[in-house]
Amino acid sequence: MLDYAALSQRIAALTEGETDMVALMATIACEVHHSDARFNWTGFYRVTAPEMLKIGPYQGGHGCLVIPFSRGVCGACARSGQAQLVADVHTFADHIACSSSTLSELVLPVRNLKGELVAVFDIDSDLPDAFTTTDRDELQAILDRTFARELT
Repeated sequence: MLDYAALSQRIAALTEGETDMVALMATIACEVHHSDARFNWTGFYRVTAPEMLKIGPYQGGHGCLVIPFSRGVCGACARSGQAQLVADVHTFADHIACSSSTLSELVLPVRNLKGELVAVFDIDSDLPDAFTTTDRDELQAILDRTFARELT
């Protein structure tokens, strides 16, 4: 089981005082990706235009460059503002296969201090049903704490 307390402490220490959104995203993507073997692709899709996500800092193989809010698991998270925990991506009607090896996915909303959606945090796994509600809740708490500051 992933030690979320230790992960949260590492991320807090590494990002203390940082206000650059890309630097925060790069640090989180790296720390989360290397914290658990279940995580095959870990990264951010940034809101760059109305109803549009573009790839941001990530770890793993290539990701999709652009994802509209109207498509895929990341789009569903961006549209609804709600976490998406997908045990089997093949059963998600509008799944975008950025990697054919992905079997399950967890996508979390990333909000700034004003509560505005600025990105989604996407974690893919090559394992079926790889994510738990604990993963969802603990990672969301890390994101909420990290991005609850004035960003540049």
